[in-house]
Amino acid sequence: MSSENGDGIELAYSLDEKPPLPASILLALQHVSVMIVPSTAVAFVVAGAIGLDAADTTYLVQMVILFAGIATVVQAYTIGPVGAKLPIVMGTSFAFVGAMSSIGASSGLDTVFGSIVVAAVVVPFLLGWQFKRLKSFFPPLVTGLIVIIIGLYLIPVGMEYSAGGVGADNFGSVENLSLALTVLLIAVLFNLLLKGVWRMMSILIGISAGYVIAIGLGVVDFSPVADAAWFAVPTPGEFGFSFEAVPLLTFAFLFLVSGMETIGDMSGITAAEGRNPTSDEFRGGIFADGFISAIGAVFGSFPQTSFSQNVGIINFTGIMSRHIVGIGGIVLVVLGLVPKIGAIVTTIPDAVFGGAVLVMVGMVAASGMRLLFLNIEMNRRNMVIIATALGLGLGVETVPEALAGLPPGAQTFFGEAVIITGLTALLLNTFVPGDSSPIFDAPDTVPPVSEPVDDD
Repeated sequence: MSSENGDGIELAYSLDEKPPLPASILLALQHVSVMIVPSTAVAFVVAGAIGLDAADTTYLVQMVILFAGIATVVQAYTIGPVGAKLPIVMGTSFAFVGAMSSIGASSGLDTVFGSIVVAAVVVPFLLGWQFKRLKSFFPPLVTGLIVIIIGLYLIPVGMEYSAGGVGADNFGSVENLSLALTVLLIAVLFNLLLKGVWRMMSILIGISAGYVIAIGLGVVDFSPVADAAWFAVPTPGEFGFSFEAVPLLTFAFLFLVSGMETIGDMSGITAAEGRNPTSDEFRGGIFADGFISAIGAVFGSFPQTSFSQNVGIINFTGIMSRHIVGIGGIVLVVLGLVPKIGAIVTTIPDAVFGGAVLVMVGMVAASGMRLLFLNIEMNRRNMVIIATALGLGLGVETVPEALAGLPPGAQTFFGEAVIITGLTALLLNTFVPGDSSPIFDAPDTVPPVSEPVDDD
């Protein structure tokens, strides 16, 4: 099935369509396969920085997976005002790694989780609650730039994975690059040259082929599967809670960054339909960002936020169905409760994952460009805003040492590419005379799409 949606892309399945269950499960696994490795990597990195033992590390990993699944289901189907009813895949963001590692090492995980519980409720609630008043500050010029920078600053991450992962003994080896290139070529060629199920599952097929080749080369380590338990029980207050002012302020800022990323990711998703998210979608998505993070922290899970890689899958495959992502969330819940199964997914080599990430983050940037080019006039004012916002955002991302003379807190704030790009665009668009000349603004309801027609 496919549909043309105004200025959007050709969709194989639109937002509320339900593909056949077998196809839905496979398409859901495609989403899971590309987010579970980086999401669990956050838990491993923080656990290593703090010096946790194997048992606590395993528990953290399982809680990250479990609450990523819960948050994904809530985004797809909502609970009251929480959730966007959009295909938003949730996971733990690397934006929180530095703060969690340093605060955890100096003050303990009890301070980390206490700070997350408070900041995750306060900041997203205020941002989401007042979004109707704030939405005029987020026209396509601003949200498009946020989407673009999310895609661009993740490209180095994709290259690092493609080379074998930072710290790998064989980083940059021909073997790693060949695996990544194989996955990339299969995904691209299947997407461009084939139709139907082969195109829709091109990412999963590419990863599966790369994984099989990696097994044949003997580079897959199955020991995590043997070591994993069969069942994990969530325990509230596993690491305790304590509260300090500086960590609270630090995580409050990071949740502001997370909220801006979610705004950008939601815009990247709805760009497939040629529109900006509605006010309800914006508000519900931001609420889910915070409230599920707060509940997860009670059980020992790190903050949940939208995953940009999966926005790339939606735009790459043309599959926007929130029901597929909802099934993916259920799969993550199962993986979080059954570590033995989840461990199988984590054996995917970084190089295999990297080939898929490069395609997906590039599609994220491309969807942001579509938001700009289709919805704003490319006059001098807007082009200067675009140039300034992207220049500053990429500048602090690629040369973070340029900020070495600033206080640590200022380095953290001004070193975030997403927030610098977003704030620059927001401030210039607000105070520079003229406007961004949007063709459409965020409506209060989802506009109708045309009836699907057969793609084959």
